[in-house]
Amino acid sequence: MARRLRPVGLDFIDDAPIRLVFATEAAAPPEAVYQALAEEVADWPSWFKAVTLARPTHGGAGREVRLTGGVRFQETIMAADPEQRYAYRVDTTNAPGVQALLEEWRLTPAGSGTHVRWTFAADGSAPFRLGLTAARPGLGHSFRTAVRTLDARLTARRAADQ
Repeated sequence: MARRLRPVGLDFIDDAPIRLVFATEAAAPPEAVYQALAEEVADWPSWFKAVTLARPTHGGAGREVRLTGGVRFQETIMAADPEQRYAYRVDTTNAPGVQALLEEWRLTPAGSGTHVRWTFAADGSAPFRLGLTAARPGLGHSFRTAVRTLDARLTARRAADQ
């Protein structure tokens, strides 16, 4: 059953009790990475293995996301700054123990490519916090694999367009 989470603002990225931050490089430029994150939401399952469904809702102001294992999220887009930042807050979920969750993708130019930083900011019950902390290595691996897969897709797209 879906539960409503505590609504948080963008400041939660800095203030959350649990903050997991991961970063990697992509060869694709920031505009291409941003487009894939924010404008091609339905394509997330093709490059982020943990995502089985992603679709925009509320005219693009929200998202519905499903993960492998059956976890579901209804989200509100909190920031959509082209080529720089994409952030969303989870409003409802069926995941146990979570009380607040906000994710932020920061993009900065890195030569001809992009430095991609993903911050996972959360609050929840003690078992949730412990579990999330233990899941850190797996989340980091999932993030790096997703960005590599996305980067390969974007590189192939650029090559086909030339």
